[in-house]
Amino acid sequence: MLKRVFVAPDPGRLRLYSATRAVVGIALAVAVCGLVGHSLEAAIVGGLAALLALFTVLDPTVRGQAVTTALLPVVGIPVLAVAAALHDHPLARDAAFVAVVGAGVYARRWGPRGHSLGVFAFMTFFAAQFLHTVPSALPELYVAILLSLCASSFVRFAVWCYERGRLPAASPALSQERGLSRVTTRQAVQAAAGAAFALGLGQMLSDQRWYWAVGATWWVFVNTVSRGETLVRGFRRVFGTVVGIVVGFAVAIPAAGAPVPTALVVAVSVFGIFYTAAVSYSWMMFFVTAMASMLYGLLGVLDASLLGLRVAETAVGALGAVLAVLLVLPVTTHAVTDEWIRRALHCVHACTAEAAARLAGTPGADPGPRVAELETLLTRVRLAVSPLVHPLHFGRERKARAREVLTLLDACAREVRSLAAVASDPDASHDARLSAACWRVEAAVEALTSPQDTRRASRPQTAVQHAAEHPALAHLHDLERALAAMAVPLQREGALPG
Repeated sequence: MLKRVFVAPDPGRLRLYSATRAVVGIALAVAVCGLVGHSLEAAIVGGLAALLALFTVLDPTVRGQAVTTALLPVVGIPVLAVAAALHDHPLARDAAFVAVVGAGVYARRWGPRGHSLGVFAFMTFFAAQFLHTVPSALPELYVAILLSLCASSFVRFAVWCYERGRLPAASPALSQERGLSRVTTRQAVQAAAGAAFALGLGQMLSDQRWYWAVGATWWVFVNTVSRGETLVRGFRRVFGTVVGIVVGFAVAIPAAGAPVPTALVVAVSVFGIFYTAAVSYSWMMFFVTAMASMLYGLLGVLDASLLGLRVAETAVGALGAVLAVLLVLPVTTHAVTDEWIRRALHCVHACTAEAAARLAGTPGADPGPRVAELETLLTRVRLAVSPLVHPLHFGRERKARAREVLTLLDACAREVRSLAAVASDPDASHDARLSAACWRVEAAVEALTSPQDTRRASRPQTAVQHAAEHPALAHLHDLERALAAMAVPLQREGALPG
């Protein structure tokens, strides 16, 4: 798992850029809050607002990102006001928190913007519980949020907007068809039910830190669809939290809120959150837990018992999510994995077509954004298939078939990346055989993604000639072979079972 984090492909170094920019943007936001004389609590809220703006706003265009960022306080400030007003009314506060969870998940049906606003609304309510916010503190917190969003936006859109000039990559989202209709409604009901369970049991463990259980339930549901994905993510959240607690004992408690070590560990944690989020949920949670431990130390409330309670509340939240997806309107793993694999295969073809067009000299042809989209889709495929390859899954044949599909998809991605690199070489020449090879790749993808009852009749074929004299052709032929090999695990029993 550690190796996968540090050697995972990073096309265009986007993960590295995102993580580095996040550290700069959040540091500037906190510095601005400090310069205007805000309290420690307000600086924490401001830093969180900047982190969420940089982490969750993922619209495909820079203009869309700016609009979504501007809308964050429109959603967050009223939610913060409600949370503060209900501070001394536990029943109403709990009901409002569960409602925010359900609404936040439901908002995902409006794409990346709905997802960003939903996460910001939830985390604003969560932060109010974390800091025990009361109405008298609201004006300072409002200003901290606005200043921090302005500071992080300055870094994102003015200082280092590495997205500008790039063709927008499509943000993958699961369709509402093929047995997955109204999936966001299902998830909203599941998340609200899981959050209610976690809230009740979490309050039995602690009447002060119960919100960690609700937070665990919420983040288990983020970017998951099927019950299998949610089960695996719940396990990984608990695992990442437990490992992160080690940092709490080893670093946060001895540091005891000292400014310099706290700032260094928080900066490293922020970088780790952004750099690992796309490839390892466990490592992302490790860094989140390390950062939270340091912040508790800064607030002067950190001790060993609090760290133990953090693990217990996280386990309760994960259990709430697991019970919700198993018992409330479950969505099967099979339907989800099938669609993500289809999306990835179609993207493979789109990448090859763009690369061939680039080699042919077509103006504007650029496989780069498609390659980045493919990496994102492969992350979604791995998440969808993760229940089938998890050590707790005992179906040996299904596990082997799922691993074979993942291996072959990785091989396809490797060839596509190499093909894109060849196409980016200004000295690379066009070959008439490229068009024929791309046509065969398209035919292979169509054969693999055709309805189950026609798959066997339309098995993909590969070219027999070798093309060592042209590197692009060599990569295309290797890609054809990988697609042909994929027909075996996909056609066995029709598709990957769930």
